[in-house]
Amino acid sequence: MTDRADTAQDSGLGIFERYLSVWIALAIVLGITLGVVAPGLVEAVAAAEVAQINLVVAVLIWAMIYPMMIGVDLSTIPAVAKQPRGLVITLVINWLIKPFTMALLAVVFFDYVFAPWIAPEDAAQYIAGLILLGAAPCTAMVFVWSQLTRGDETYTLVQVSVNDLIMVVAFAPIVAFLLGVTDITVPWQTLVTATVLYVVLPLVAGLVTRRILGSETAIEAFTARVKPWSIIGLIATVVILFGLQGSIILANPFVIALIAVPILIQSYGIFALAYGAAYVMRVPHRVAAPCAMIGTSNFFELAVAVAISLFGLNSGAALATVVGVLVEVPVMLSLVAFANRTRARFPGRPDAAEAMR
Repeated sequence: MTDRADTAQDSGLGIFERYLSVWIALAIVLGITLGVVAPGLVEAVAAAEVAQINLVVAVLIWAMIYPMMIGVDLSTIPAVAKQPRGLVITLVINWLIKPFTMALLAVVFFDYVFAPWIAPEDAAQYIAGLILLGAAPCTAMVFVWSQLTRGDETYTLVQVSVNDLIMVVAFAPIVAFLLGVTDITVPWQTLVTATVLYVVLPLVAGLVTRRILGSETAIEAFTARVKPWSIIGLIATVVILFGLQGSIILANPFVIALIAVPILIQSYGIFALAYGAAYVMRVPHRVAAPCAMIGTSNFFELAVAVAISLFGLNSGAALATVVGVLVEVPVMLSLVAFANRTRARFPGRPDAAEAMR
């Protein structure tokens, strides 16, 4: 596809996609406002939880993921072995680099840079929360970011699935090592429930839809019709997330700003490392963009659940994981925009089948 064709395709985006940053900004303001003026409504939404996963948010995320899952063709999964570079980058970043750089940044900022403003006991809590974030790579929202960058649906599914399998065995040991706490209880219900909600069910729905529609032409037409609802789901999710945390934002603006600093440095730094590695290794953009997004975003449900179980609901560690939620959406949208602007710099832009040859 030529750059001109890309431009034409971009110009055909709907109003929600073209002005997504504006809608997200409005959604953040609306969410915080609802958290203040309608706390009863927010509390009702917050109460709909299973295994630390908010079911209302889960449904919206499911709606966001479903359009991308329609594009998954299971027959192409074996071909991933022919293009392992994107998967290798994802796994190296997630498990050999990201947890340790997050821990290093947390210690540098809260033990030294921010020491004049933060009590040592609070600093230790914030460090713990940041470590939990760094050790929990994304499971759900990466499908959304992949869709917004026109990522390869099948390859993204494989990346996330392999990542989740490693998380089952690697999350607890890494957290235990970095926190110096040997008795880490992994909330398996949270891990399993999130995987089922965010990967298994949307995948099954997408495969069933593909089978019903039959032809690629029908699949593409149907996907085009449902894609705007994916963006609406993203905006609604932002409203709810910021509504749930609105009181925390207003009560602790200075602390939240401090916690956000290492998260922002980590997010942009990890993306630059992964995206740059993909560029150097000549990974196609449809694979490169999602592989960088997976390492950049976080599995915040898992991080929040572990922080609460280890340190308590009102702990500084739990607050730090919540800040990760607040920072992620604006950061990831900026990275999506950057990835889309730099698409032409990557070698070729093959379709889903060619991306894995």
